[in-house]
Amino acid sequence: MKLSSKIQSVENCGDYLAIKTNGAQFQVYLLDNDIIRMRGTFKDEFAPEASYALVKTAWADKTDGLMAGERQRVKPLPLDLKEDADSYSVSTANLTLKINRDPFGFEVIDKAGNVLHKDLPKRSFLQDDLGRSYHYSTMGDHNFFYGFGEKSGELNKFKRRMRMHNTDSLGWNAAKSDPLYKMIPFYINFDSEMDIASGLYYNNSNDSTFDMDSEHSNYWHRYSYFECDGGDLDVFFIAGPTIKDVVKHYTDLTGKTAMMPKASLGYMGSTMYYTELDKDADQAILDFVDTCKKNDIPCDGFFMSSGYTTGDDGKRYVFNWNKDRFPDPQDFVNKLKEKGVLLAPNVKPGMLVTHPLAQDFADADAYIKTPDGKADQEDQYWGGAAHFVDFTSESGRATWSKFMTKQLLSLGITSIWNDNNEYEINETAAKVDADGVHATIGEVKPIMPTMMAKTAQKAIADYDPNVRPYLINRAGFAGIQRYAQTWAGDNRTSWTNVKYNIPTILGMGLSGVANQGCDIGGFDGPAPEPELFVRWVQNGIFQPRFSIHSSNDDNTVTEPWMYPSYTKYIRDAIQLRYQLIPYFYSLLHEASVTGAPIMRPLVYEFQNDPKTFEESFEFMLGSSLLVANVVDKGQTTKEVYLPKGADWYDLTTYHYYNGGQTIEVPVDLGSIPMFLRTGSIIPESKGLMNIHNDMVENLDVLVEPTTASDFQLYEDDGKTMSYKQGDFLTTDIAVKPSKHQTLINLHKQGTYDSKLKSYTFRVCCPDIAPLTIELQGKPLAQFLKFDKFNAATEGWFFDGEKRQVIIKFNNVSDSDIELSVESSVKDLISI
Repeated sequence: MKLSSKIQSVENCGDYLAIKTNGAQFQVYLLDNDIIRMRGTFKDEFAPEASYALVKTAWADKTDGLMAGERQRVKPLPLDLKEDADSYSVSTANLTLKINRDPFGFEVIDKAGNVLHKDLPKRSFLQDDLGRSYHYSTMGDHNFFYGFGEKSGELNKFKRRMRMHNTDSLGWNAAKSDPLYKMIPFYINFDSEMDIASGLYYNNSNDSTFDMDSEHSNYWHRYSYFECDGGDLDVFFIAGPTIKDVVKHYTDLTGKTAMMPKASLGYMGSTMYYTELDKDADQAILDFVDTCKKNDIPCDGFFMSSGYTTGDDGKRYVFNWNKDRFPDPQDFVNKLKEKGVLLAPNVKPGMLVTHPLAQDFADADAYIKTPDGKADQEDQYWGGAAHFVDFTSESGRATWSKFMTKQLLSLGITSIWNDNNEYEINETAAKVDADGVHATIGEVKPIMPTMMAKTAQKAIADYDPNVRPYLINRAGFAGIQRYAQTWAGDNRTSWTNVKYNIPTILGMGLSGVANQGCDIGGFDGPAPEPELFVRWVQNGIFQPRFSIHSSNDDNTVTEPWMYPSYTKYIRDAIQLRYQLIPYFYSLLHEASVTGAPIMRPLVYEFQNDPKTFEESFEFMLGSSLLVANVVDKGQTTKEVYLPKGADWYDLTTYHYYNGGQTIEVPVDLGSIPMFLRTGSIIPESKGLMNIHNDMVENLDVLVEPTTASDFQLYEDDGKTMSYKQGDFLTTDIAVKPSKHQTLINLHKQGTYDSKLKSYTFRVCCPDIAPLTIELQGKPLAQFLKFDKFNAATEGWFFDGEKRQVIIKFNNVSDSDIELSVESSVKDLISI
């Protein structure tokens, strides 16, 4: 065993500190005022810098060329090394890193003297006799742990031991299964006593384990630890003080969420059933789209399962169209486009040894190699023995792109579904190129699916630079959010999973992956019973990725109309999703800029309310909308906790509630309990049925004005890369309330030519109806009869039932807009 217990030397090397201990040696970088890197190795020399995850660095990296356009190279902060009898220290504007001499360990302290992180004394960094490395951290009595990527169970991972390992988790249990498909070795430590959050990211893609106070020893203070099977202990401390700050800084380091096409936020149909039909699978999918339309169910895409690639022997051969099922792929793609539906075909990186293209890939040197590097590695895959494409090699990426372009992109397909890409290769010593560094698959396994997504992104850009790619990934590593929307694999149909899928998605959002979802209705197992299906859809409409997908084992197919007497509930829920598309798209843009999750745990928005720290099943959609879905069977009432720090407007009863209390509301099968936070703005598109083909010409804006607020509406064409050249429009909507007046200002910036012709503002009026309303300083007409108001193009009407004033007016595309809502009392009886 090797243990770092004493410092032997500390040297200021200009950009970094070089520290030698009696165990490991370390390099310390002050990356910026909020991120400190502590890189340790027990070897004589550090491995080459070769990261596929980092987009912000202060050092040369072997992948700099590959990551050009994504990576920002910064100058590290200068090191003013201070020394005393017990320790060394260096500081940023916000943090001090204290390096204790004996026992050795790092300690991070903020400017107020709060200890944000401290290594476990006498057991900070060690390596056991099997070559596994450990980093131990102290903890107290008030710690909550969030993040860890794609994990089961409740949001707070205190007392959990979790394995970081990509695996194909068919039928996983959302309350207990571990590990799952993705590996993101990052977490947020929230100390509720100090009300300070911080984060630790371990830049290591070997299999690893987190233990968050599950293990105890009487010889040590309470601790958590990270253990990895190999590689450096490359630790990034990420400062808060809020959870929001930590997520922002972490995504500064590993990248923001990709700006997907707008239509990716629509309903994506999917099922394995259609592509397994003996013939005419194309007609089944086209009929599915038509049936959606007949039932007034919006649909904008179809995820096509891998049956479309089946060979004569029944096995899946990627890039191989089955012409019995799809006789004319080009005609099929064209017809879907005419209907306003994108096609996302499933592709898999395991090439069966019987694949017609297997030799083409071998000849191109595109596969992962055996440990001696002399042959192509072969291992078990879905369908039999297979080779595996090496996406860390230029030849692997180029060969994959060549056939993807020929068989898919050339048909006009711009969406790719990357599936079965966990790379479960038993021989962990198999060799990969690692872009010239030459590593083992055990060292980079979760990198492969991330690079698979990057390869598809580049292939689409090379084929048509103006197309905005839509990529969907099942597996991945830290940074996967830069390339793909993700989903949590093949969940099982159960009430447990509809409920516990919520904290899985919330944890991904806190791990930098804002665009995530789960298979609605359950993928594996029997068809969901009617009540479960309705509740799953009602919950699923708030997930950034919304797809009903199934491979039912009872010869059924999960479709929106599978229970005719319940179809109205499914339709209403999906139509609500489409109503919220302008809000979703603006939140997606926010994620692409700040890293903020789209679905957010309550603690993200209400860090000062202790009752939110453990809440796993209620969530916020953006900052404005609290959703408390019914996710338990047979409920007729639902308890809802409303966080303190705001008051809440019930969107079902139009009643106001004070925050900081639990209420009980009646629910029926059509209920989706939603509450508007005071000081909220939600843009909506009522009546939208297809994102591809329908033009939203009227924007409906719901405003709760009792607290000053603002919201940025984002618009672009939703489908090209023109936004990258600045062709977009932001509209900052600001609400400023005073005693008898509410001012609403719309400030527009950008070159995109908005297609909006009019606005409808719905402003909550909890105490008093408006007296007058002015637009651009001029009075708008009041209507006392709704039918006359409905027929007019401009004016206002007070809805007494909802206690909302409805204001409508034409858009002025090239100027700012000001609305004034005057609410003083009109004296009708005094003389």
